[in-house]
Amino acid sequence: MAELTAAEHIDARIAELGGWRGETLARVRAIVHEAVPDIVEGWKWLGVPTFEKGGILFTGETYKKVVKLTFAKGASLPDPDGLFNSSLDGNVRRAIDISEDEMVDAGALRALILAAVEANTKKL
Repeated sequence: MAELTAAEHIDARIAELGGWRGETLARVRAIVHEAVPDIVEGWKWLGVPTFEKGGILFTGETYKKVVKLTFAKGASLPDPDGLFNSSLDGNVRRAIDISEDEMVDAGALRALILAAVEANTKKL
């Protein structure tokens, strides 16, 4: 049997989660594909979806009470809408914890994703 692609793993995770966590991860995935049509999906660390362009932009981890979007270079990204609400003490990463009754503003998330792409792909 052939090994699943990253996209197939993510599809399966969304289906397996079901409920609000599956819906949230699917919504985030749709937003990232809209913002960055050539995004590369990954499946790392035994079950963590990653979204990459020029390196990892963010991971989409799922826990019992939150869907966590951890931005690899989040500390250096502009966040004028205040989406980052977790992992705020580190020098590199920042995260967005999305609870069951929360909806992330799609426009603000798109802007953050595009800023992450710029941070990963700009020439130093």
